Amino acid sequence: MNIVFSLDQIQEVAEQILASNPKKIILFNGEMGVGKTTLIKQLCKALGVQDATSSPTFSLVNEYNANNNQIVYHFDFYRLNKETEALDMGVDDYLYSGNWCFIEWSEKIATLIPEEHSVINIELMADGKRELKFV
Repeated sequence: MNIVFSLDQIQEVAEQILASNPKKIILFNGEMGVGKTTLIKQLCKALGVQDATSSPTFSLVNEYNANNNQIVYHFDFYRLNKETEALDMGVDDYLYSGNWCFIEWSEKIATLIPEEHSVINIELMADGKRELKFV
């Protein structure tokens, strides 16, 4: 799926992604500032998360409760230096929990990602819109 959108359309984009029945582990790729966290916030909202959502840049993972007793984990591995740091925090327990795992900067833990996952690539276009490629 390819979508070109402006940030004021991000709610509809999140709904399209969830309607496409993605794997519960989704990797978000794109340069800093492209809107990965903003999209994840909308996905959380679409899943029924009531709590305020934010980037887990310093905590590495935030946990949210969604509808139907679902749990959403939002990871930001930007500050990670080695994969062993992710292992030390118990990343395997999260990734194999069966819960939603939204992962920014997944390349930092590339060998730890389960085979079953979806990928969202986001690029900023010259006109300020975003191009999203969902695999």
